[in-house]
Amino acid sequence: MPPTSSSKEIRFKGIPASPGIAIGPAFIFRKHVPSVYVRSLSEEEFENEIERLQKARERSQYELRKIVQFADQRLGPDQAKIFEAQLLLLEDQYLFNTIIERIRKEKKNAEHLVRDEIDKYHRIMIASKDQYTRERADDLQDVCNRILRNLEEQKLSSKLEGSFVIISHHLAAADILLFSRNDILGYVTELGGATSHMALLARALKLPLVVGVHQISTVAQTGDTIIVDGTEGVVILNPEEETRAQYERARIELKKFEAKLAELRNQPAETLDGHRVQLSANIELLEEIEFVKQQGADGIGLYRTEILLIGREVFPSEDEQYEHYVKIAEEMYPQQVIIRTFDIGGDKFMMHSVKEKNPFLGWRGIRVMLDKPQIFLDQLRAILRASVHKNLAIMFPMITSIKEVRLSKQLLEQAKDDLRRKGIPFDDGIQVGVMIEVPAAAVIADHIAKEVNFLSIGTNDLIQYLLAVDRGNEIVSDLFQEFHPAVVRFLRRIIERGKNESVWVGMCGQMAGDPLATILLVGLGLDEFSVVPTVLPEIKKIIRSIHYTEAQHVAEKVLQMTSEDEIKTYLRTLMKHKFPDIPVH
Repeated sequence: MPPTSSSKEIRFKGIPASPGIAIGPAFIFRKHVPSVYVRSLSEEEFENEIERLQKARERSQYELRKIVQFADQRLGPDQAKIFEAQLLLLEDQYLFNTIIERIRKEKKNAEHLVRDEIDKYHRIMIASKDQYTRERADDLQDVCNRILRNLEEQKLSSKLEGSFVIISHHLAAADILLFSRNDILGYVTELGGATSHMALLARALKLPLVVGVHQISTVAQTGDTIIVDGTEGVVILNPEEETRAQYERARIELKKFEAKLAELRNQPAETLDGHRVQLSANIELLEEIEFVKQQGADGIGLYRTEILLIGREVFPSEDEQYEHYVKIAEEMYPQQVIIRTFDIGGDKFMMHSVKEKNPFLGWRGIRVMLDKPQIFLDQLRAILRASVHKNLAIMFPMITSIKEVRLSKQLLEQAKDDLRRKGIPFDDGIQVGVMIEVPAAAVIADHIAKEVNFLSIGTNDLIQYLLAVDRGNEIVSDLFQEFHPAVVRFLRRIIERGKNESVWVGMCGQMAGDPLATILLVGLGLDEFSVVPTVLPEIKKIIRSIHYTEAQHVAEKVLQMTSEDEIKTYLRTLMKHKFPDIPVH
C-alpha cells in the first residue's frame, strides 16, 4: 500500500514538462470516468438510442467549440488549433454512421459501441513504443470520454475558490484550459508526457507541470502544501520550513533569470568572439510555432511529419499534406523549416502493424518510403508545392548508404518533373539533407555529404546503434551514454567530414538540447542545434557567454578522456563554475 499524507516531507521525482516553481495548497482532482455497460436493445429502442447518440455528439461539439473560442481568447488562435482535431473527429460522419449501423445490427447500447469503435484506434496508438504517438492517444480518449459523459448527461465543473496546485491521475488539454479560469499555480499528474497537448498548454500558460509522478494522487490530500519544480521534475509534499524557504528563494531567482533569458530572444546565437551557430527548434505540432517564436528560435530544425498519420488507416493525400506544410512555411517565413519525410517503423508509428523479430533493425525510415514510392512521391510533391516561399528544406531519415540517398533524390526529381508538367511552381533549389543516425552513415559521412546540402545528427538512434543499447530497455538504460568517448569521437568525425565537403552539420537529437553538452558541441564545430523549444533560451545563453576558442579547447580536452564519468565530471565542473543558474544532469 502506498504511504498516506502526513506532516512529514515527502519527495517525488517525475518528468519535467513545463518549467517554473509553484508553492501552495494542493487540490486533488478526480476526473469523472464514465461507466460503460453493455445493454441489449429491443427493436423499438433503436431510434431512441440513435437520437441519444446524436444529442451527445451535438453537445460534445458545442462544448468543444466553446473551448476553441475560449482558447482563442485566452491564448490565441495557434493554441486553439489543438482542439480542432478533436472537433474533426466529432464531425467524422463515417465514424458515427458505423456506430449507428452497429446499434441496429448488434442491438447494443450507444455507450458500449462508442467506446468499442474509438478503442480500435486508441489501442493502435497506445501500443506504440513511440512516446509521441502514445500521447496523441490522450486526445482520442478525451473525445471518447466527452461523448460518454454527454450520453450520461453528466455536467462538467471546473470552478475552484482560491489558489491551488492541481494534482490528478491524468489531465487532458481541455482540463488545463478550463482550469485556467481559476487561480492555478501549477500541475502534477501521474500519467502524461512532456510532448502532450496538456504539456503544450501548460507551457503556453507559463505554469509549472511535472508528469509521471506515480501514486501522488493517493498520497496527497486537498489542502496539503506542495512544491512543484517543473524545471527539475521534483515534487515535494508537506515541505519543511527550510525546504520551503529554499524554494521560495529559488523561485525569485528563477524569475530574475527568466527575465534575463527573455532579453536574449532577438539576439543571435553567437559566441563572444563572433562565431555564429543556428539555433532551431524541434516540433511536432503547428500549435507549437507561436511558442517557438517566443523562445527566439532561428527556425525549425526538425518538423516530424508523423503527426499526419495518427488516427488514420490510409496515408494522407498530397493535397492534405500540402495544406499542412504550407501553413508551417508561411507562419515561419522567412526562417527555414526542415521537414523530415515520414519516419515510421521500429519504435515509430506504422499505419498497419508489421511483424518483425527486431523492428529497430528492420523495415523503418527511408526503407519504408523507398518501398512505397507512390506514397513517397505524394509527400515530396506536397513539400515542393509548399516551398514557393523558399524557406523549406527536405530531410531523409534512417539513411545507411549512398544508394538510398541517390534513390531518394531521384524520386525528388521525379516529383519536380510531375509539378513542372502541371505548371505548379516550387523551389527548384530546395535544400536536401539526411539524418546521420546509423553508424554506417557516420563512417561514410564524407561520401554522403557530396550528395546533399546538409547533415543532421540524430543522436538518439546513433547512440543506441553505436553502443548496442536499447534506450527504452530499463535493464540496460544506464549504458545509454551520450558522453561515451566513442560517441564524442563519432560526432567529431561526422562534423569534420561534412565541413570538408562544404556542407553544414546540425544536430536534432536529444543531446543538442542538453546544456551539459553545449560547450562541447560548439567546440566540435557543430553548425546548427535543433532543440525542444523549452530549453532554447538556456542553450542560447551558454553560446553567447563563451568564446569559440575556449569551446574548441574544451572539445580537445574531452577527446583525450577515456570514460563517460570523466567527461561528465569535467563538463559539470565547468558548467557549475560558469553557469550556476543553469541546471545540468
